[in-house]
Amino acid sequence: MAHKTQTQHSIFIAAAAMPRREAIHDDASARSRHGPGHGQSLGPVTGQPRSFPAIFGRGGTSNGLVIFSHHLPPATEWSAVLPAAMGSPDAYGRQLDGMGSGISSTSKICVLSPTSRPDADVEFTFVQVGIKDGSLDMAGNCGNMSSIIGPVSFDEGMARDPTILAPDSSHSFPTALVRIFNTNTSKIIHSRFRVTGEPPRFCPRGDYSMDGVPGRHSKIVLSFIRPGGAKTGRTLPTGNAVDTLTLPDGTTIQASLIDVSNPGVFVRVSDVASESRKSLDPPSVEADPVLKSRLEQIRQAGATLMGLDPKTESVPKIVLVFPPSSATPCQTGTRIRCLALSMGQAHKAVPLTLALCLGAAARIPGTIPNQLAAGDGKGDIIDIRHPSGSLDVGTIIADGEIQSAELHRTARVLMKGEVFYE
Repeated sequence: MAHKTQTQHSIFIAAAAMPRREAIHDDASARSRHGPGHGQSLGPVTGQPRSFPAIFGRGGTSNGLVIFSHHLPPATEWSAVLPAAMGSPDAYGRQLDGMGSGISSTSKICVLSPTSRPDADVEFTFVQVGIKDGSLDMAGNCGNMSSIIGPVSFDEGMARDPTILAPDSSHSFPTALVRIFNTNTSKIIHSRFRVTGEPPRFCPRGDYSMDGVPGRHSKIVLSFIRPGGAKTGRTLPTGNAVDTLTLPDGTTIQASLIDVSNPGVFVRVSDVASESRKSLDPPSVEADPVLKSRLEQIRQAGATLMGLDPKTESVPKIVLVFPPSSATPCQTGTRIRCLALSMGQAHKAVPLTLALCLGAAARIPGTIPNQLAAGDGKGDIIDIRHPSGSLDVGTIIADGEIQSAELHRTARVLMKGEVFYE
């Protein structure tokens, strides 16, 4: 595969589509081996095992299936295939009969497709699979799983016209740049990652470590281009830095409703926890059904005010915001702590798109994250502390608009083969 080469960080618009590698051609023999190709009906159950080719991989602190669209039926028929592949619906909540493992961060699917967009090399749709009910939620994107899209599409020949960047002052080795269009949010993501060999391929080995993932791997730099208004069309959907939400029991609570990469409802932990429980962690939240119910009421009230469907669990998500701990090292920049809930579960780290949203919110004057953040406010980096550690989010704001949000992840293909489902 031929790639463009450049020595700077500039981005080239694709001039022509490149042929995909033979490994992903949707020919008759592949269909006979792997089941229905794109546009085919699943047909009646014959008693024979059904399967399709897939990649099982980790992206950031999540994992899930990566599937090429031509190996699936039309999207209108995905509900007959994808939940079963992940082991849903499962009333026991374990997904024991599929590829999922019973928590929201490991019940994820990315479907990759070619793109005709001049500003992208590949596009993908993210699917959150409901563990117990088998629902397919495509309301938002997953930032963690976004990190595996560039490497997989590059190695498998799905990326139409990726760019090879020569070593420079920030990278001492060649890197590839893949421009990704996410269909859930209609936003562009630039993915830059290390490549080695000839022809070049993604190199997962490296010395970068990230909290929540054991070991060290090569760094993947994700730049979310103009991420504001991913679902509502506005960074501040109501136009306010802080809104007052009215809950079913008539009580009220303040919240910041922010839409950057994915919408978030941000509330002070001091407004929802008792004085003796200001240091909430995931186990304590999961052990408190009354608190979880109240947080869901807050989330739904925020969704309604943002013009979103309150019954859609994945969008918006709710984030409890803390001021930084006094034990947090004093560094140049801005620091904040958070605890996020995803699909009704307290997240052990933080959903990546929510980290991007929080990083942006911390720099928007008057928002609750901005009020609670500490530091000198200099620079573009926000240090976000979460239950598993920390991560840095870089946010570039110009003329009052968020131009880009950048963060670092790692990813790795864990397995390639066929997924069997019933």
